[in-house]
Amino acid sequence: MKKSLFLFALGLVTIMPAQAQWDRIHTSTAISGVLGIANSAIESAERKKAMEIHAKEKVEYEQSFKDAMESAKDYEGGEYWEDALAKYEEAAKLNCNYGYSDQKQISRKISELYVKAGRTEDGPSILNNDKVTLSDYSKYRYVRENPVYVNKKTSNTKILRVACSDTETRLEMEVEAGGANSSWNVKGQAYIKGNKGGKKELVSVENIVMAPATIKIPWPYQKLRFALIFEALPDNATEFDFIEPSTSWQFKDIKCK
Repeated sequence: MKKSLFLFALGLVTIMPAQAQWDRIHTSTAISGVLGIANSAIESAERKKAMEIHAKEKVEYEQSFKDAMESAKDYEGGEYWEDALAKYEEAAKLNCNYGYSDQKQISRKISELYVKAGRTEDGPSILNNDKVTLSDYSKYRYVRENPVYVNKKTSNTKILRVACSDTETRLEMEVEAGGANSSWNVKGQAYIKGNKGGKKELVSVENIVMAPATIKIPWPYQKLRFALIFEALPDNATEFDFIEPSTSWQFKDIKCK
């Protein structure tokens, strides 16, 4: 098809100079248009072929998904947590590729089984969420769960807690993965800026890593909780912004008083 259209365009080049109103710009535009149509037709055919292959694979692997889910439930019923976990993860991989069932439910089951299998210590950071919550917040002069703030750029990240002391400002946050093996980190240039006291630098992090390193959330809908520790805001600050440059993490008017 592309060869035929190219020959047609070449014919235009040959014929059109005989017409007085035709110039090089028109000729170039004509060729570009024809080749553009050719490329669109090829891309459309390739997309159609890819969709056909995907549909065929979905049917081919559906029984494998069902077998993995059935085995997972059998192992879980017998309290063979490690075996059940392995089978749910096998099912989750197929489900992420082909969409047989509700992935949110499978991801939740996987997270539960990591706990039951006693693997929260050696697993990824997603399994260490409880470590972000402190046992004692008495050193902070202000602590607020689910603080009020403005954020119009992201819906998968939340601020769960703000804690302010004379030595630090602590943000405890949670992000929900949108896909399998999604990568997360925080830039060292992230900062907070209060309505009193100006910009404050990021000092340390908990349960997340600094860029360019990344950690991965294994499955969609799993949630990673982490803490960002900044320099202290002054006692007379009543609100502040949290900004990570060039990302959707732009949280404004976070109440701290």
